[in-house]
Amino acid sequence: MSPAFNIRHIVVAHDFSEAAEHALAYAIVLAEKFDAEVTVVNVYEIPPYGHPEAFVANFDCTLEVECVAASLLAEIEARTIQGKVRVDTSLRRGIPWAEINAAATESKADLIVIGTNGRRGVARALLGSVAEKVVRTAPCPVLTVHVPEAQRTAGVAAQLPSAP
Repeated sequence: MSPAFNIRHIVVAHDFSEAAEHALAYAIVLAEKFDAEVTVVNVYEIPPYGHPEAFVANFDCTLEVECVAASLLAEIEARTIQGKVRVDTSLRRGIPWAEINAAATESKADLIVIGTNGRRGVARALLGSVAEKVVRTAPCPVLTVHVPEAQRTAGVAAQLPSAP
C-alpha cells in the first residue's frame, strides 16, 4: 500500500537568500502539481541590547528591518502574482524556527519547504541551523532544499516558473 499525499498548503520559509529563492522555486513547482497554495513566511528577530539592568530592543532598528522585509515580500508576491499558484506572504517577528512552525500550524500546512545554506563546522555552531530546528520540530513534513554549487550566484530567482 502506498501513502496518498494530499498537499493543499505549502509554507516556504524565506530569508531573502539564494537558498530561499531556490526553495521557493521548488515549492511553486510542487504547488502547481498538487493544486496547492503557497505562503511565503519571513521571520525577523531583533537582538536586544544588553544593559546591566535589562535587555532593551532598539525600536528604530525594528521598524527599519520590518519595512525592508515587507518590501522584499511584496516583490516576491508581485513576481508570482501572474502564475498558476496562489502565493501569499507573511511577515513575523520572533525566533525563526519557532515562528515558521507556528505559521505552518496556524495555516494547517501540509508541507514546509526551507532552503539550507549548508554551513559546516564553526559557522554552523555559531549561527545555528534554522532548517535543522524546523525539521526536528515541525508539525508537518519538511523539504529542505540546498542550492547546488553550479547554480550558486547564477540568478536563482530567474528559475521561478514564469507566468503563461
